[in-house]
Amino acid sequence: MASTQSDYLKDLYRTWAARLAAEPPLELDGLRDMFEEWHLATTEPTGVTYEEVDAGGVPAIVCTPVGCAEDRVIVWAHGGGYVVGSMHSHRKVAGHLAKAAGTRAMVIDYRRAPEHPHPAQVEDAVASYRWLLDQGLDPGHVATTGDSAGGGLCTSMVLRLRDEGHPLPAAIMPISPWYDMEAKGESIESRADVDVLVQRDVLLNMAMMFLGPNPASEPLANPLYADPRGLPPMLIQVGDHECLLDDSHRFARLASEAGVDVTVEVEPEMQHVYHFLAGRAPEADQAIARMAAWVRPRLGLG
Repeated sequence: MASTQSDYLKDLYRTWAARLAAEPPLELDGLRDMFEEWHLATTEPTGVTYEEVDAGGVPAIVCTPVGCAEDRVIVWAHGGGYVVGSMHSHRKVAGHLAKAAGTRAMVIDYRRAPEHPHPAQVEDAVASYRWLLDQGLDPGHVATTGDSAGGGLCTSMVLRLRDEGHPLPAAIMPISPWYDMEAKGESIESRADVDVLVQRDVLLNMAMMFLGPNPASEPLANPLYADPRGLPPMLIQVGDHECLLDDSHRFARLASEAGVDVTVEVEPEMQHVYHFLAGRAPEADQAIARMAAWVRPRLGLG
């Protein structure tokens, strides 16, 4: 049974859903302001400092826990349908992961749609990764993660790096990833009554803004159409009460069939990106602890 503490995220999402359904509809600025409230679900991690940096032309926040291995970095691509969300809305949850893993985390503030449609987001994510390597980091000491749209982006950026012949990061850790720009997953219907926030119409509207003139089958926009061969090990975490649940399972099947080491963890009764409950609900803290334990040896840490 889900913890009572996890109700906080459901209540927040219910508030958002009501605002999304209200008339007149929210304008883009209002929508972005609303999603900045994501951070409210997350407690402030202790012993973590933050610095805003220019990561190869991409604004970012670097989270540095006291005593961490500063030569290891987890790159976090924030969620929000490629339209909303920011490095500020995700600063605290990234800080929790960095602290658990004993590394730094870097939350990138990539360009957002509709002003900047695909592939601007992939270009920015790749630029930020290459900037880390230019600072002297070993690619084997870098992992990528991200939630929702950022879960797609932390995957597609590595596909792009592979296609361009760059050295790849050590691991990929998508959280509640959004891969399918066509909303064809079985869970779109089967989880519609329990997912408080994400629904087909919301997904298709954000996909339209994100894709711009690109087709929904473009592999770096929709990794379900990509060839995942050669990707590093992957850990995917997702809630069972998510309309996007099937995105994780479908990509994991493709990756596994292509020889990728991929693990999917499904948390019972949890909502979209339940990791925002870090410091508040045990489900989030335990998931982040598992992510940290999984990625540390892949980054060369004991």
